[in-house]
Amino acid sequence: MEEKIRNSNRAPLPVGLYPHARKVGNLLFLSGVGPRKKDSKTIPGVELDENGEIKDYDIEIQCKAVFDNVKMILEDCGSSWDKLVDVQVFLTNMKDDFSTFNKVYAEYFKDIQPCRTTVEVNALPTPIAIELKCVAEL
Repeated sequence: MEEKIRNSNRAPLPVGLYPHARKVGNLLFLSGVGPRKKDSKTIPGVELDENGEIKDYDIEIQCKAVFDNVKMILEDCGSSWDKLVDVQVFLTNMKDDFSTFNKVYAEYFKDIQPCRTTVEVNALPTPIAIELKCVAEL
C-alpha cells in the first residue's frame, strides 16, 4: 500500500498533529504553509516585540518564503510547482497587503495560473501575515 501521508525534510515542521501533505488518488493536498524556516525561531520578514507579537513585517519577504516552502513540500512529496491546481490564500491584512501579495503572486504563478481564492483572516496560528493551502497533481 502506497503511503498517503507525506512530509518534507526541508520544510518547517507543522505546528500541530498534521502532515505537510496527503495523497488522495492523483492529487496532493497540502496543509497550511506559512513563511517559517526549518529549524529556526525567526520568521522571514517578521519583527516581533518582547512579547512575541508582530511589531512590523514585510509581506513581500513573507510571500516569497511561503512560496519557497510550498515548492519544497511539493517536490519532497512527489509533485512540483507546475502541477499546482488550486491555491487558497489567507492574509491577515487584506487592505494593506493584497496589492503587494498580488504582485509577488503574479511573478511566481504567471506560467501555471492555478485557481485561487484569497481571504482575510483575523489571525494565523503563529505570528505571520500569510498562509497558503494548496492542491497539486501528482
